[in-house]
Amino acid sequence: MRSTEEVVESLRAALTGVGVALPSLCVDPVTGASEEPFALVDLGRCNVRTAEKLASVLRGERPAVGAYATDERDGRIGEVMGHVGGRVQLRPVGGGREWECPPEAVGAAPPEEVLRARVRSRNRGVHF
Repeated sequence: MRSTEEVVESLRAALTGVGVALPSLCVDPVTGASEEPFALVDLGRCNVRTAEKLASVLRGERPAVGAYATDERDGRIGEVMGHVGGRVQLRPVGGGREWECPPEAVGAAPPEEVLRARVRSRNRGVHF
């Protein structure tokens, strides 16, 4: 059996791999200092967006809430806000009116395109 510290690091790596960060993930300090053979894992606290993203990943939604995606019908890039009625809800980078996209028309947004969209948004005075 792996140590609690090893399990915590493995969980952290797995969460990072799906785009979820739990900054306060750690070995529970109380049980870690006790005589218990295995300390508890403290998942910690997180904000609502992180919790929503984690729930989306656990439900197997692709792309997960919080990820950036491309609407391949017209090339627009948006942040995934949810999955409703079999469609993916996207919001423009930097904010704005959401739109729906059929899942078969959703593709991965290249990081460099997301960065370009963020810069364009910032230059227009739309802050995120």
